[in-house]
Amino acid sequence: MSAKKSSGAERVDASDPVIPPAQYQTSVSAEKLLHSANSGMIVERTAQVRSEFHSESRRFARELAEYINTRYQEIAGVFVYEETFGTKDLVHWLIHLESMDQYETLVRMGSLDEGYRELFGRQWIADEKGGGGWHRMFLDGTLRETVLLPQFWGMYGTRADGELERQSEVYQQQGTEVVLPPARHQTTQPDDLLLHSGNAGILIHRTAEILYDFRSEARQFAREAAEAINDNLAGEATVLLYEEAFGPMDRIHWLIHMRSLSTYQRLLQLHVQNESVRDIFFRERAPEKGGVTWAKMFVQGSYLDTALTPHHWGLYATERQTGQSAGTAPGGEGASR
Repeated sequence: MSAKKSSGAERVDASDPVIPPAQYQTSVSAEKLLHSANSGMIVERTAQVRSEFHSESRRFARELAEYINTRYQEIAGVFVYEETFGTKDLVHWLIHLESMDQYETLVRMGSLDEGYRELFGRQWIADEKGGGGWHRMFLDGTLRETVLLPQFWGMYGTRADGELERQSEVYQQQGTEVVLPPARHQTTQPDDLLLHSGNAGILIHRTAEILYDFRSEARQFAREAAEAINDNLAGEATVLLYEEAFGPMDRIHWLIHMRSLSTYQRLLQLHVQNESVRDIFFRERAPEKGGVTWAKMFVQGSYLDTALTPHHWGLYATERQTGQSAGTAPGGEGASR
């Protein structure tokens, strides 16, 4: 990291990451990792930590993630995040899978993989705190999972223009095997500028529920709004769109991957200064339904933003691993990628 002194204060190069991205959590090389751009399914798992087990819970969360990363690489990739401004001690795992078929592999781990079972059977809490396993570290009833599938045109019986749907991989696939195109297919950003859950400094998870009357129009807006950011802030932000499976129908999810928290200010500026971006929000759509802007296509009050910071050792005053600084940890954290 480059730095120089000026008026007694340390100045840090703006290109240096303030927070180590999530891909530094694992020993698996970046090119082999599954992440939000190249996976066919994401399971977001959350759990509320008991405050007295502030540090023990993070060790469990990270070891569980790294076990899956190393034992099942190219099938699953797991990163650990903390809520940046929301509920403190609410831990998020993003479990990226090659496809929905691979979820069954994770299910089988619970009965067949002895190493995985050992993680859940281990005593994580010291005797002076009463001892116990992972179940003591989290509040009962707070472990939740949300399944996200990369959005593609025509999904869930929606319509784009009648042609885009027929150009999708899902439409053109032959045979019985179905493979969903990863979210990387949604954007024309070049690979060297693409941000995802592995290399982003901060991730905003935005959700909104669509009114049934505007199921198709809202998805077109969602994709246009995402690609407008991708086109104008390449290298600083990448936005990808997902559909929620098994939860409320027509609740969609944007993952807004940003280089750093300061990128959020660039997003605000973009929506004020760029007329083409503003047109996406103020243009009337669905004239045959009376004409609406984006504001009338979603359930009022359903928009929700959650900012997520990649976990690193020492974050939020948790214990660091022995011999590790905040930017380094066993399994490759802080290593060059």
